[in-house]
Amino acid sequence: MKRFNEFIKQLSLTQQLFALIFCFVTFFALFFFVYLNENVDQVLRGREYDMIKENQETSVALKENTILSGQDKYPVIANVQTISFVIQDGRGYQSSNLGASEAEWECILNDIATMNKKGASEWSGFYPGGKKDSYYYITKVDDNQYLISRSVSSSFDKYKDELVSRVIYITVIVVGFFFIILMMWVITLIHPLNQIRNYIERVKQGKDAELHVNRKDEIGELAEALISMREELRKQEKTKEDMIHNISHDLKTPIATIKSYGESIKDGIYPYETLEKSVDVIIENADRLENKVHSLLFMNRVEYLISQDAEGISSDMKEIVEKVVQANKVIKPEIEFITDLEEVWFDGLAEPWRVAVENIVENALRYAKTKIEIHLNEEEGLTIANDGPCMEEDRIKVLFKPYEKGQGGKFGLGLSIVSKVVAANHYEVCGENTEDGVIFRITKPKPEGKKGR
Repeated sequence: MKRFNEFIKQLSLTQQLFALIFCFVTFFALFFFVYLNENVDQVLRGREYDMIKENQETSVALKENTILSGQDKYPVIANVQTISFVIQDGRGYQSSNLGASEAEWECILNDIATMNKKGASEWSGFYPGGKKDSYYYITKVDDNQYLISRSVSSSFDKYKDELVSRVIYITVIVVGFFFIILMMWVITLIHPLNQIRNYIERVKQGKDAELHVNRKDEIGELAEALISMREELRKQEKTKEDMIHNISHDLKTPIATIKSYGESIKDGIYPYETLEKSVDVIIENADRLENKVHSLLFMNRVEYLISQDAEGISSDMKEIVEKVVQANKVIKPEIEFITDLEEVWFDGLAEPWRVAVENIVENALRYAKTKIEIHLNEEEGLTIANDGPCMEEDRIKVLFKPYEKGQGGKFGLGLSIVSKVVAANHYEVCGENTEDGVIFRITKPKPEGKKGR
């Protein structure tokens, strides 16, 4: 079965279609020429026997007085259509009107013997006669007398062939019509799929490509998704190039500063008044450089970090938030931190969650005017709000995408790292405008059956 499945998977849709047609035709051929042929024989023979029996019963009713008048040792003959009747005694006598050949009569006598052996009162038989087949029906009158009805049919094969031909003819028309529709349907599938394949090949080779699939079904949705994905990748690639350019510039600036200040100090010149202040500038730029490199490295390893032995591990978010708030209070003492924290545990390792909270808080500190409010509870999850300027709607849509330019034209990876941490632990994050600023929410998705109120 496994090999068969592998073989089927290697076939194209066209090959699968022709294989299906071949199997279908083979099945119907076997059905018509084996099963149906045999059953038609049985039906026609059964009908022949029923007709003989009906006519026999009618004739017996008409000749009842003659049969019961004591003439039990002599043949009683009555003709009804092509059927002859005879009473046969124990000596194996047959009426000349029965018309059976010696071989057929021997066959009838053998059936009578079999009938007596089995204790049956009625028996039906068939004798092949070449061009004319004969059918007979035996009814036991008493211990020594049997009523034998015989019919010769030369039209059996004709009826059979006509019946089978009509069934085959009708079935072929229906199946043919079905296959025409099936072929047309499969062609409508194969053509757009080939278009999609050629489109992907051209995109893979870096060539210009267009895809026009005028369908509203799943294939059309797939084509639209591919086009949208390509546009998104091109946009991200462009943004990434801009990001790399700006990062290069951002890295180049502190490196140049550190280098120039170091060379000046080596020559005994203090660019920023005193040696101490000049060294502070070097340290400050080294910190900037370290933070940027740390963000780039953490962006690349965050998924690996999250996946390490995190199954079944939970982190105390109240403790994490308190540590982050404590560390950031001194950065801007004029910004008030307002917290309302309950003891809540989030799935995942503590270190990635701390980095995610730090990045949101740093973002809030960058734009906050007077305060940052942080709430943590089971119902709403974690929310971090600031009273800074509201975000533009276009900015909200790409808030957590990497390499996106933020307000003030700065590129950053902080919120992208937040998105990776949250998604890896199966949570959701979003940013929204409020009446007096911006709020970030980290929540656990509710089960399907529990959504809404």
